[in-house]
Amino acid sequence: MSASETDHGSTPAAWTAVIIMLVGMTISGFALWFAHVSLFWAGIAVCGVGAVVGKVMQSLGFGQKSRAELVGSDT
Repeated sequence: MSASETDHGSTPAAWTAVIIMLVGMTISGFALWFAHVSLFWAGIAVCGVGAVVGKVMQSLGFGQKSRAELVGSDT
C-alpha cells in the first residue's frame, strides 16, 4: 500500500473537526469545574458543530478519498 492510498485521517476536514471538538470539550470541562450546567451543554453543542463541520468539509472534498475514488484515479 502506498502512502497516497491512506492518510489515516490527516486531512483538513478531520483536523478541523477535532480542533472544534477539543474546544467544545474544554468548554464543558471548565463548566464542570465551575458547576455551570448550561455552559456544559453549550460545550457539548460545540462538539456537535465540530462533527457537522467535519462531515460538510468531507463532502466538499477536504476529507480522505474513498477506496473507489483512489482506484478509479489510477486508470
